[in-house]
Amino acid sequence: MLEIDGSRGEGGGQILRTSLSLSTLTQTPIRLFHIRSNRSRPGLQNQHLVSVLAAGRICDAEISGAVLGSREICFRPGPIRGGDYSFSIGSAGSCMLVLQTILLPLVLADSPSRLVLEGGTHNPFAPTVHFLNACYLPLLRKMGIQVELKLERPGFYPAGGGRCTVDIKPSVDGLRPIEVLERGQLRSQSVHALISQLPESIANRELQVALRVLQWSKKSVRQEQVESLGPGNVLLVHCEFEHVSELVSGVGEKGKSAEIVAKNAARAMQAYLKSDAPIGLHLADQLLLPLALAGGGELRCQGITEHTLTNIGTIQLFLPISIAHRALADGTYHVALAKE
Repeated sequence: MLEIDGSRGEGGGQILRTSLSLSTLTQTPIRLFHIRSNRSRPGLQNQHLVSVLAAGRICDAEISGAVLGSREICFRPGPIRGGDYSFSIGSAGSCMLVLQTILLPLVLADSPSRLVLEGGTHNPFAPTVHFLNACYLPLLRKMGIQVELKLERPGFYPAGGGRCTVDIKPSVDGLRPIEVLERGQLRSQSVHALISQLPESIANRELQVALRVLQWSKKSVRQEQVESLGPGNVLLVHCEFEHVSELVSGVGEKGKSAEIVAKNAARAMQAYLKSDAPIGLHLADQLLLPLALAGGGELRCQGITEHTLTNIGTIQLFLPISIAHRALADGTYHVALAKE
């Protein structure tokens, strides 16, 4: 049984999710301890517990310690089974993080899968459904992965209740390595404000501030009223290039003004554009696992975060893969993966 210290590196939920994915894929039993010990509320919270149970369900795993607040689990996977699955977090916890836990195992299953996921779809510290559709999944498709993610109802904190469906076709020939070193030509840019059960003035203020900071055309803005189980708002700042896309999500929160939400999102996009890197800060660590499973690949990214370094270490516990990273003269970083 592989022993994994969940306090290593950034010490959050990513170690748990990557470990579950790779335990399932490599059929390696694991004991994971000190789970999320670097967080203010350590141990398994709702979205982490559902990730454990979801990973267990798709491979009939034997699990111990899977209860709220637990700081240690043992996970013994069985064969991965495609099929129809439904997972509900029961809170506003991110169902996108649950998806990322089980997506790649189901991609490499022997039959198609359809998922129904309920919970938060637009969370402050997790990829939003729009980010996955704009940035993450298009690159996975270049690797031979066939996935369709549809948002049926957004879920905002604290009500949650979002709903997505995911259709996954197995990649019978495995995954293809890719190189993402240049953005290519700019194709479009947009600022999109979603709002539910809140005054429209909030979205208008966000759009005005974002345009002022970014100096983009008014033609790039869009406001959309959406139906959800509770009030919520998200500002989506999107740039689509020839080879990649970047999307920054500014999630509205109680006590945070529309102006601050918009400034933070716009400035994050400004930093990305200034760097000239094709891969943004948050996409880099998410691409490491599919590239490792493909046996190689190259990225040029905006930076190397603690999440990236932690994910590298976790992946290398399971797979014989070299993951090298170095700073370039232009301030971006080169990441190369190769089988050892």
